[in-house]
Amino acid sequence: MTRTVGDYPPVAVKGPDVTTAQTKRDATRTDAGAFGDTAGATGDKVFSGAALTAGVVILVVLFAVAAFLVVQAMPALLAPQDQIAGGKGFWAYIYPLVVGTVIAAAIALVIATPISLGVALFISHYAPRGLAQILGYVIDLLAAIPSVIFGAWGILFLAPAVVPGYSWLADTLGWIPIFAGPASATGKTILTVAIVLAVMIIPIITSISREIFLQTPKLHEEAALALGATRWEMVRMTVFPFARPGVISAVMLGLGRALGETMAVALVLSSGPLIASLIKSGNQTIAAEIALNFPEASGLSLSQLIAAGLVLFVITLAVNIAARWVISRHKEFSGAN
Repeated sequence: MTRTVGDYPPVAVKGPDVTTAQTKRDATRTDAGAFGDTAGATGDKVFSGAALTAGVVILVVLFAVAAFLVVQAMPALLAPQDQIAGGKGFWAYIYPLVVGTVIAAAIALVIATPISLGVALFISHYAPRGLAQILGYVIDLLAAIPSVIFGAWGILFLAPAVVPGYSWLADTLGWIPIFAGPASATGKTILTVAIVLAVMIIPIITSISREIFLQTPKLHEEAALALGATRWEMVRMTVFPFARPGVISAVMLGLGRALGETMAVALVLSSGPLIASLIKSGNQTIAAEIALNFPEASGLSLSQLIAAGLVLFVITLAVNIAARWVISRHKEFSGAN
C-alpha cells in the first residue's frame, strides 16, 4: 500500500492489505450467513411439524371423545321411554337439567363479567404499580383454588348468609316468578349456586382480560390523551376496541367452567324438579347430576348419564363455536389482527 505526502513521491507504507482483509471478512460473513440460514430452515421445519402434529392430536382427541360419548350414549337414546328416569324418555329427562345448567351459568356470567372487567381495568390502567402487582398475584392465586373449596365456602358461609335476602325478595318481589316464595330456609338454591360460580370464574376472566388490556399499543393510548381525551375516554376509544376479541374469549372460557362445574354445584344445591323461582329449593345441572349418580350407576342408567354428558359436550362446543364467530365478526381494528 502506498501513500503520497505533500510534493514528495509515493512512499510504500507497511500495513494490512485492506482489500484482502475485507474479502476475508465478507467470505466469513457469507459462510456464517449460509450456516445460520440452514440452521434456521431446519428449526422452522421442526417447529412447523411439531405445531402441525399438536393440532392434529387435538382434533383426534376431540373426535375420539365425541365418538366415545355417542357410542356409549346410544342405548339411552334408543331405549323405550319407560326405562329412562322419570318414565317419559331421555329428552324429557335431560330438558330440566339443560335449563338448570344454562340458568346457573348465565346468571354467573352476568354477575362475574362486569366485576372481572372492572378489576382487570383497575389493575392495568388505574392502580399504582405496586398495588397492581399485589392484586395480580392475588387474582392468579384465586384462579388456582380447587372447586371443592368454593363449594365448602358456599354451603357453610354463603348459603346461610343469603337466607335473609331471599326472604326479603320473596316478601317484596314475590309477584315476579323468579323470586316467588316461600324462600329456601337453607339458602341452597340455584341463585346461590350462580353466585358461587360467579366467584369461581371471576379470577379466570380477570386474569386474561388484564393481560389483554396491558397489550394495548401505548402509542394509541398516548395519542388519545394528547388529543385531549380523559382517562376513561382513552380506555373506551383504544383499550376496549383492541381488547374486545380477547375479552370475549375470556368470558367464554369462564362460561365453559361454569357449564361444567360439578363439585361446587353438588355441594351447594338442594336439587329438585325444574322450577321458575331462583330462591326456592329445586333445579339441577347436568354436571352435578352426573357427579352425584355416576358412582352407583350401571347398565342403562350409566348410558343415560353418558348421554347427558354428550348433551353438555354439544352445548359447550356450540358456545365456543358461537364465540369464535363473534370474534371473527368484530376483529377489525382490534387486537385480533
